[in-house]
Amino acid sequence: MHVEQHDLVHEFPEHSAAIQILKLSDARFAKLFGQYDGITNEVETLERADLPVNDVQSLVLKDELYRALVAHKG
Repeated sequence: MHVEQHDLVHEFPEHSAAIQILKLSDARFAKLFGQYDGITNEVETLERADLPVNDVQSLVLKDELYRALVAHKG
């Protein structure tokens, strides 16, 4: 089974530079990024096993991270 990459750089490739900058300079962004990365790994593991996935929490985190990226680009 093909599993799509859901990490933040694959989701928002146009913001890859800002992602790297914010991970190093913004503690809140880094914390949210870590949480999102952990959940994404779990989701991808479930998808590989062809098990049902509830990824609402990752969507909430992704929305917060995206808002931070847009604000950084500002």
